[in-house]
Amino acid sequence: MADDTDLRHLRRCVELATEALEVGDEPFGSVLVAADGTVLAEDHNRVASGDRTRHPEFELARWAAANMTPGDRAAATVYTSGEHCPMCAAAHGWVGLGRIVYASSSEQLSSWLAELGVPAPPVRTLPIREVVPGLVVEGPVPGLAEQVRDLHRRFHGSP
Repeated sequence: MADDTDLRHLRRCVELATEALEVGDEPFGSVLVAADGTVLAEDHNRVASGDRTRHPEFELARWAAANMTPGDRAAATVYTSGEHCPMCAAAHGWVGLGRIVYASSSEQLSSWLAELGVPAPPVRTLPIREVVPGLVVEGPVPGLAEQVRDLHRRFHGSP
């Protein structure tokens, strides 16, 4: 599962999710890493602007399409605080990015939001592999998933 390098990048994703929360946005953060370990791009949620497609995974897929060769995209890893939604998983697949490692799963997020009384999103939650079969996907990561849960509780006003 997640090794020390993976954990370092996932911790950065949680930091980015925290930054999103601190500016009033939903707590999600993602990092795009080249095969050689170079961090190429990172972002956090920007949906508070009113554009609900401003997810970091989608932005990283668009960045990769504009700035990387197909081979480099396939060899890259996307780290993220939360498993890709179907929109982001599709963008990841269409662009041809490689492995995904996430701190918390969509299933976990759905259960946390239900516990908090948050209405279900307009798009059904699906595991990444249902959207992009054959993709290497790893997660969730115990410990980090609980940190992400706490961020969502803070965002939705629960202690």
